[in-house]
Amino acid sequence: MILTMMPGGPANYPWLPSWAAENFGIAIALFSLLAIWSAIWKGMALWRAGRSGHLVWFVVLFLVNTLGILEILYLFVFSKKMKK
Repeated sequence: MILTMMPGGPANYPWLPSWAAENFGIAIALFSLLAIWSAIWKGMALWRAGRSGHLVWFVVLFLVNTLGILEILYLFVFSKKMKK
């Protein structure tokens, strides 16, 4: 199990929630999926903000991490669709 590979075991990590200590692999998988989800939406929103010349939106989207919520709102609510 992964917890046995942690230096000192889970007892040395009191900040780790009990569900994460018991299911460390699931916690890592969940964190990884959230990071990928956020990176995809952030990339799409930053690309559109940059191409549209929205400097303020670009900076805000770059600095604020909202797990894709702000990025999705920007893409579908605040930005106009690019003309082809």
